[in-house]
Amino acid sequence: MNIKRIGNVILAVKDLDVSITFYHETLGMPIKNERRNWVDLGTTGSVLSLHPASITAPHAGTSIDNGILIGLTVGDLDSAVDELRAKGVKIYRDIQEREAGKNAIVLDPDEYMISLFEPNFSNEKDKQTGGYVGFTPQ
Repeated sequence: MNIKRIGNVILAVKDLDVSITFYHETLGMPIKNERRNWVDLGTTGSVLSLHPASITAPHAGTSIDNGILIGLTVGDLDSAVDELRAKGVKIYRDIQEREAGKNAIVLDPDEYMISLFEPNFSNEKDKQTGGYVGFTPQ
């Protein structure tokens, strides 16, 4: 097997329209592709895909229960959290500072956790990685 990269992360959502509004309008993620029952958000690299959950099976468990976490890197975490709080987004864990940077966790309409991460680009920025260095919920 020769996996090249992660293509997308797929979320099964209770209400596709509500989730599109949250990710596109509230978080500002651009829509890359949109079909009747599938939406890809993002512009380059991996995309976040939204797909309706089964209408016959219950939508059981949230990422709080099962540990799924979506990591997004932001430029200014303080203003991002203030903006989302003003828009009524649930803050699961407020801003915490660590050596690698600052992080907060918010919840989407299906209670999937979204980790917002602002890297610490200090004078040791050469030690930072090019990838996501966010934090787990604990």
